[in-house]
Amino acid sequence: MTPPKKSTPSKTQPTATERQQRGRVDRSAMFPVAASAAEMPADYAAWLAEIKGRIHGERLRLVLASNSAMILLYWEIGQRILQKQVEQGYGTKVVDRLAADLRDAFPDMKGFSPRNLKYMRAFAAAWPERELVQQTAAQVPWFHNCLLLDRVQDAATRQWYIAAARREGWSRNILGLQIEGQAHLRHGKAQNNFPATLPPNDSDMAVQVFKDPYLFDFLGTDAPRREAELERGLIEHIQKFLLELGQGFAFVGRQVHLAADDDFYLDLLFYHLKLRCYVVIELKARKFEPGDGAQLGMYMTAVDRLLAHPDDKPTLGLLLVREKNRVLVEYALGGSTQPISVAEWETQLTRALPSELRGSLPTIEEIEAELSGDVGGRDE
Repeated sequence: MTPPKKSTPSKTQPTATERQQRGRVDRSAMFPVAASAAEMPADYAAWLAEIKGRIHGERLRLVLASNSAMILLYWEIGQRILQKQVEQGYGTKVVDRLAADLRDAFPDMKGFSPRNLKYMRAFAAAWPERELVQQTAAQVPWFHNCLLLDRVQDAATRQWYIAAARREGWSRNILGLQIEGQAHLRHGKAQNNFPATLPPNDSDMAVQVFKDPYLFDFLGTDAPRREAELERGLIEHIQKFLLELGQGFAFVGRQVHLAADDDFYLDLLFYHLKLRCYVVIELKARKFEPGDGAQLGMYMTAVDRLLAHPDDKPTLGLLLVREKNRVLVEYALGGSTQPISVAEWETQLTRALPSELRGSLPTIEEIEAELSGDVGGRDE
């Protein structure tokens, strides 16, 4: 009996070891196709992630190094312009001539317009020390520095915004909004008991997350007078609200139902990605009252026990009120073992008023009462 012939791979079909391809097989050319992820070794995904992480990191390093080198070059040009102006009285005409000559010499490079050269001169005047430029200003893009030159006069304040922009990843437009909202006067200013209720490192980080006051200018000048109106307005403008809260906040839910012997509802629940903890926010369209902290504390305990992962840090509480007495808040928080922060919220109209005028102007209720003829106010 003739033994069966061994099957051999067809010359028109690829073997398992050959590259996969689209269309018909032709040994002289092909359209190769990547193998399916399911065919890869078990550790391929981790290996790929490691390589991608390396590429991302190196690309970022190259971008930052390039930005730093460019800003230092601009600083040196600005220094030379300043020196010539001092030594020989060079004026605007020289800057215009220099811009034209540099564009002719380096047609493939941008940034040598007369306007930008004047920014370089102003930049060199604002940052007289090269080492400080390298450590601070060169860590953010050039147009961030131009914006700071235009809007911030104080050197220490400029350094604060540069550090915040680098830490938070602010774009130029976001930086402009933060300057407009005077973020440097509000960040880390909320009253809290974090040093007494959190480990030192966690406490320092949590302090910088909260601010006082919060600026809800996107709600308009007619500030809400009830918690439901305030909450609805914040949710309707959730993107702007998240921007005001700061980087790291992830929205979890509103009116989060807590069922115990009775029904309770958390106004707003967030998770902070950097702090690795939940944040419960309670809203009040009135001034602070001592009992507010107890209600917030109950919600925080429920979140810690029912929602938080064992690896999560303790839940933080943020109480936003229309007005607060600092001494009263200090005493109220002093008896709490839970990390709570209390801050005011304001609208653009209130924020824009000089501090000495805020207490002298009538409230919305007083104006409405006057218009209605009820000089004694109105009952709610």
